[in-house]
Amino acid sequence: MIGLAFLAIAINYIDRANLSVALPYLDKELHLDPALAGVALGAFFWTYSLFQIPLGWLVDRIGARTMFAAAVVWWSVFTAATVLARGFGSLFGLRLMLGIGEAGAFPAATRVVEEWFPRSERAIASGIYDSGARGGTLLAIPLVTALIAGLGWRGSFLVTGAIGLVWVAVWLWVYRVPRRNRWVTPEELAYIEAGGARTEESRAEPTVRWRDLFRNRTVWGMALGFGCQSYVIYFFITWFPTYLVAERHFTLLQLGIWGTLPGLVAFGGNFLGGWASDALVQRGRSVTFARKTCIVAGMLGSALIGLVGLAPNAALALVLLSISFGSVTFATSSIVALPADIAPTSGPSLAGSIQGFQNGIANLAGIASPAIIGGLYGATGSFGWGLVSAALVALVGCVVYLVVVERIEPMDHRKDTATA
Repeated sequence: MIGLAFLAIAINYIDRANLSVALPYLDKELHLDPALAGVALGAFFWTYSLFQIPLGWLVDRIGARTMFAAAVVWWSVFTAATVLARGFGSLFGLRLMLGIGEAGAFPAATRVVEEWFPRSERAIASGIYDSGARGGTLLAIPLVTALIAGLGWRGSFLVTGAIGLVWVAVWLWVYRVPRRNRWVTPEELAYIEAGGARTEESRAEPTVRWRDLFRNRTVWGMALGFGCQSYVIYFFITWFPTYLVAERHFTLLQLGIWGTLPGLVAFGGNFLGGWASDALVQRGRSVTFARKTCIVAGMLGSALIGLVGLAPNAALALVLLSISFGSVTFATSSIVALPADIAPTSGPSLAGSIQGFQNGIANLAGIASPAIIGGLYGATGSFGWGLVSAALVALVGCVVYLVVVERIEPMDHRKDTATA
């Protein structure tokens, strides 16, 4: 089940990253200046952020099976529709539509983790599905460059859009909650239920009201901290290929080969971060200590991105970018596990809503990051100051997780739930 969630997130990131890979070639027809290109790259974050909360709410009400499928169909259709772009306005509009569907992915994946995994394994499970983001980003560069070389930039969007529809067919055939899944053994069901997994839908009265999410200090801290993570990570999703081509003078072949290195390191960072966090819990440390330790350590490492502009050659720049990307994904495995960690254990699930709220606020940085970095690039002719801005934001994220985020435990275990 977590493998299917991994594949969905990978497809999600291929479909959002394909524009950044295709941009140097698509721009030959659409003639976008760097500032407009940055706005177009970040366009889908407007709707991606706006629809996180309502789609998270729908995931909790309708279930992961239906909502995951609907989300992937939506974004796959609008990925393919990118071939209709004729200028900045149409490209911007299509990316807005793409963001609506993509907003359902992480809330649905969070529900999968809540339904299928005991609490002591949720960080590694979250790291696995979140590593799909790295896998998608990693695959986007060689896959989209190969498709562009063979079919042109329009062909690349048609093929990547079709991949998502294939996933939907498999998902609808396979996925059910554990108590209704024909492949689950009694021993497996007993194990995951003993560990706190929510193996079926609850019809009990809610112990925490949905509107209380908006007054909870820890939830707000999670959202603000995730925003700092997003500012850093979306450089790699948006401007990274252009940085290598424009500033480090990579050819298409070099981009397709060496441009995958940071993604490979980041892919491993997801697994290592999830393993480390769960290992601390299994050795008796509190969930609060385990999650915060891994998050802060990873965010500190990601701040190395600020030194990339000083690298005298492309090789050292790639090493620093790889360490930064791997560090931020090390932190991300614990970050995306937090909604399931603090979701109420009784009554209807709020895990999708919490993830949606966290992502919705956080991904405002998805609008700001490519626009600010693109604007600084256009104004200075260099990515150096944009990369420094990402390092500073990463350090702010450390402070948020240490100071604003309090105890990591289910909300209904604290009747004195801290509010802002």
